[in-house]
Amino acid sequence: MPQSPGSNLTIRAEIAAQVGNFGRVMAAIGIAGAEVGGVDIVRSGKSSITRDITVAVSDATQGQAVVAALDALDGVRVERASDRVTLAHMGGTLTMRSRSTLTSRDDLSMAYTPGVARVCMTIHHDPERTWDLTIRGNSIAVITDGSAVAGQGDLGPLAALPSAEAKCMYLREMAGIDGFPLPLTVRSTDEITNVVSKIVSVFAGVHLTDMAAPRCVEVQTALAASLDIPVLHDDQDATAVAVLAGLINGLGVAGKTLADATVVIAGREPAAAATARLLGAAGVGTLLMPAGSPGAALAGADAFVGLDAPGLSDGDVASMATSPVVFALGTDPAVAPAGVAVFATAHADQPNQIDASLAYPGIWRGALNCRARRIDDAMLVAAGRAIATTAGTVASDNVVPSVLNADLVTNVAKAVREAAETSGAARLTGAPA
Repeated sequence: MPQSPGSNLTIRAEIAAQVGNFGRVMAAIGIAGAEVGGVDIVRSGKSSITRDITVAVSDATQGQAVVAALDALDGVRVERASDRVTLAHMGGTLTMRSRSTLTSRDDLSMAYTPGVARVCMTIHHDPERTWDLTIRGNSIAVITDGSAVAGQGDLGPLAALPSAEAKCMYLREMAGIDGFPLPLTVRSTDEITNVVSKIVSVFAGVHLTDMAAPRCVEVQTALAASLDIPVLHDDQDATAVAVLAGLINGLGVAGKTLADATVVIAGREPAAAATARLLGAAGVGTLLMPAGSPGAALAGADAFVGLDAPGLSDGDVASMATSPVVFALGTDPAVAPAGVAVFATAHADQPNQIDASLAYPGIWRGALNCRARRIDDAMLVAAGRAIATTAGTVASDNVVPSVLNADLVTNVAKAVREAAETSGAARLTGAPA
């Protein structure tokens, strides 16, 4: 049975303790076309037995049919049905752990009273010591208002929390950074800016995510102007960096360079505008930004970047220059049109995944390593070029490295730090990244 990891279900069902009831449950699952992978008893009483039944299903529709079939049985009550993705998020994906142990009174006196007073006084006399004496120097606030969550639209701040946690998990696992998910219940630009401005004393940077346009642009602009720490929006900045990296290598496969290429960008804002801005900073030859269908704009173009834009037909591709590069980065599955030299999507199950997660862990690592005051375009261009280099042997199905590439974060961080030192964004200079 073909399956995806998120399709398998664990169904918790309370089954009346009567002869034959469990057999009817197993039969109902089989009739629905699913397979039982395992059964565990959760609790047992005189009148009923509650079991967790692991069921392999082909998709969510079949899973719903299995649950409905069990619910329809007399003497059976389905308490919940959770797929593997949901179970992986049980209890959240994050926790907070101490870096020191407390096993003796000596440990207590150094970590807390009276020893901590000495550290407090040190920072009182020199506030800059918060960078190395507290959690601040390695901490990022991951801010969302829940207005554009994981391609699902406006779900609100609480529903945005798992997505914000996932970004924090990426920061920790990929770059060793402590991210703190902070969904906000306020919605206006002024309110968000005001709240964030009041809580950043413990953070070295602000990572905006899952925030709809145009508010995300307004918030980023306002915070960048008022704070002395970097502000990055993954959907704008990190997506643009990943596209830049892919285009550098993709055009190389086609025997072209970014400086000589004509690139067409279409699709959602503000990612499209951010991508156009960064490609301009990187020295793209000609840049066109059509609204709606790219149509005539594609004539003679070397590359197309579609951000939730309509897919290209074979005829569209035929109008482009020889060996065209096409990035179809919408959320829906995409199929490569005929005649494309390099094709990329945002999907992890296909070659050439162009996604913000390629960029932001390394960008943040580099920014924190030099205690950056901001993240500027020079740093972002450096990140894009570093990602492109990290891809290794470039081919039509390998224009960007995997997010799991062991050298990715290190290479991007080093490039970002060097660019920050050159542009003046760095507080620390000269130390190794």
